Amino acid sequence: MTAHFGRRLRKGAATTAVAAAAVAALSASQAPAVTGNDRPTAAGQTTPDGSTDHSATGDSPYYTDLPPLSSPLPSPSDSQSPSIGTPVSVGEAEAGIPATILDAYKKAETELAASKPGCNLPWQLLAAIGKVESGQARGGQVDASGTTTSKILGPALDGNGFALIKDTDNGAYDGNSTYDQAVGPMQFIPSTWAWAGRDGNGDGKKDPNNIYDAALAAGHYLCRNDWNLSTDAGLRSAILSYNNSTDYLNTVLSWLEYYRKGTHSVPDGTGTLPSGRSDDNSGTSPTTSPSPTTPATPSPSPDPTPSKPGTTTPSAPTSPTPTPTPTPTPTDTVAKLADAGTAKLTAMAGDAFSKKISTSAKTSAGKTVAKVRIRFTIVGDTDATFTGGENVAVVVTNASGVAVAPALQAGETTGDFTVRATLVGRTIAGLDYTASVTPRVADTLARTATTALTCTPGGEFADQVEVKATYKGAVADKVGATATLIKAADDTTENDKGPYFKDADGKTIRTLTGLATDADGLLKLPKLYADDTTGTFLLQITTTGGATLTVELTVAAATDTSSASPSPSAGASTSASPSA
Repeated sequence: MTAHFGRRLRKGAATTAVAAAAVAALSASQAPAVTGNDRPTAAGQTTPDGSTDHSATGDSPYYTDLPPLSSPLPSPSDSQSPSIGTPVSVGEAEAGIPATILDAYKKAETELAASKPGCNLPWQLLAAIGKVESGQARGGQVDASGTTTSKILGPALDGNGFALIKDTDNGAYDGNSTYDQAVGPMQFIPSTWAWAGRDGNGDGKKDPNNIYDAALAAGHYLCRNDWNLSTDAGLRSAILSYNNSTDYLNTVLSWLEYYRKGTHSVPDGTGTLPSGRSDDNSGTSPTTSPSPTTPATPSPSPDPTPSKPGTTTPSAPTSPTPTPTPTPTPTDTVAKLADAGTAKLTAMAGDAFSKKISTSAKTSAGKTVAKVRIRFTIVGDTDATFTGGENVAVVVTNASGVAVAPALQAGETTGDFTVRATLVGRTIAGLDYTASVTPRVADTLARTATTALTCTPGGEFADQVEVKATYKGAVADKVGATATLIKAADDTTENDKGPYFKDADGKTIRTLTGLATDADGLLKLPKLYADDTTGTFLLQITTTGGATLTVELTVAAATDTSSASPSPSAGASTSASPSA
């Protein structure tokens, strides 16, 4: 069976005031990371960022219940989670989180701490969002693998009280091939899940109905723009990106504060289910199946004036009700995507691209269209990503009809790749952009020491050659290099005599390839040895980008210092006064 949420209505100021009051009361004793001067309040609300088209849920309805003003007492499960099969239940009922749900949130926090440590995602934020989105999967109605026992669906986003988002998945996730619906315990719309979905339980699938998959996806979604969730600004931006409503922000912050004071694990299926909904001021909760209704018995109405016997009263003619013509959405009017002045996209491996992709949405008449969603997808054999580590980003066109993709970050794979721009919600031709990643380069090489490099015939050089590479004055790390013992400055072919390196088998080798500078731009060559040939020899080091350094090596017989030393008397005579 499937739970459907009812139609969303605008909430009054009273709900906002209650939510804001709860936030203020709780935040007085809570972590400073979620308090600040830009916190929305009933008296002076800040304007939510973005538009209703740009959220994980499509701004679908959510539970509006607020936590108790008293804080839950921390339980042993806060510091040491019990196993899934042995949940602990202590403290207030509202602080209880079903065991599997709680485990999924904590596993997602651990994964994000490793993959995106700068985000500082707390699992309590996932719990707060899970509470307001689905009541922790309807009180923990999940099986052993974390999949909901019945689908949790939001209403059809048909523009009637909600955002208008036409079908993007052919009903694969939500069963609706006309409009999108939010799906699963974290309420992702299919078009968002298509790029944000994750496999959190390692079963090889990305299922929005599985709490492990959905919680991990929610964590990555909240961290996707390099927001630092330990700051008030980053936290606020992330929550509003999930559902663009100040009421929603206040409600999530309230539960975040509450859960931070302590939670405990309860058996799956026994969690408390909220009642208030943002789309239903009566407080009715969604059910797992529609309730049958009994047709009302019509009340008898007074008979009309009796007609004369043998006559009938003619019925008034009725006009057919015209079928209303649906108003085209902005997406319906887009006929093509066009480049909006994107400059050449080139970056060195490991660097951020200095230019961004700009795409405009246009009608067949060439007019730009605002507030439509453009999906940017990185295609090809590359490890380049958008800022935040994602390879897909959805951006809403601005008032000028232009969507600017997040900045690209080059990886270590060099060469060309494609960024494809497509319209979300309607099939039209996409637009491809070519981006190039060039190898890391250096423009300067210098030795880190100034001592002369000398050796006796048949011996080894005491000092190893070490150089530092820079590019435009900055450290040039991970730059490829080659070292060759050459014949002469004007003949850079490999020498066949004089100093040499040894390979892994101890054999003579005079060219080293596949070298690279370290994180500090340093490159230290292996030990050098000398054969029996004396003289001055050259070592040439060349890096990717053309930086070259030639180093002199001297092989000479040892000097007989005992016969060459002057006698003490001669030395004294030499140092005498000029008249001597």
